[in-house]
Amino acid sequence: MSATYSEQAPAKVNLFLHVTGKRDDGYHLLESLVCFTAAGDVLSGELRDDGKITLSITGPMAGPLSLEDTENNLVTRAAKTLQTVSGTALGADLILDKRLPIASGIGGGSADAAAAIRLLCDMWKLDLDAESLDRIALSLGADVPVCLHGKTCLMAGIGEEITELSDLPPIPMVLINPGKAVSTPEIFRALEADGYSQSGLWNTNAEFASGAALCDALADCGNDLFLPAASILPEICDVLSALAREEGCLLARMSGSGATCFGIYDTTEQAERAANLIAAECPDWWVIPTQILCQETRVLSDIGASFPD
Repeated sequence: MSATYSEQAPAKVNLFLHVTGKRDDGYHLLESLVCFTAAGDVLSGELRDDGKITLSITGPMAGPLSLEDTENNLVTRAAKTLQTVSGTALGADLILDKRLPIASGIGGGSADAAAAIRLLCDMWKLDLDAESLDRIALSLGADVPVCLHGKTCLMAGIGEEITELSDLPPIPMVLINPGKAVSTPEIFRALEADGYSQSGLWNTNAEFASGAALCDALADCGNDLFLPAASILPEICDVLSALAREEGCLLARMSGSGATCFGIYDTTEQAERAANLIAAECPDWWVIPTQILCQETRVLSDIGASFPD
């Protein structure tokens, strides 16, 4: 029987996101402190020797994705790009367990593509250098390189400039999506052209022993996409209010271009209690308690202990 390979696709959280300019080709320049959480999708697969690539999508957030042509899915595109670059004659039967909301500002599709690259490099025994893998990742989308990196980092440029930072502690968080998608291009069009942030504001040498210390540092930063996103989808403000009013919330902020928001809490118990209360009050929202991935929680994830359903 063929061995089954498995790879986690952790949710990406932009702890802050500053838009620092715009290139002549229309791409915006960003600077963002990125971390990953114990909540995420899971990609698994088995080896084929005929070069064919198949993808099945299951899980609570599969929804319309399971009905769409999987040739357009980022996982399939990542697999075929890797196949072409490496020249391998091997293929794979892939299964995506979709647990994260679609188009929600926490890198779901990008994390899935990065997981496909990692999984297939292992399955196909590829020996591609980091530069080649980064080029493949960037060709698939601006968030794929940082998801391929998979650790706390400062992301800049259009997503290709990644500075690895010290691990954050396993800080408790709650992620909430109101169940509505927002268009990233529309949000950038609504961004005020004269409102660009200064770059280089984050101390890349900083280390944090607690959520409180991290939130103190984050107080001087923000998410430049929040106002245009909230003007398009006011429910984002409702989510932030729900997170902030629960006991122990140290910071509530939107991630990426939304609509998912995160709350950082003082203790795991407070995060779980907040998630339970908010989920009961707003049953149409996607609500999950989680924590920041660090070396400790990453080891737990490797044995399947840290990815909540």
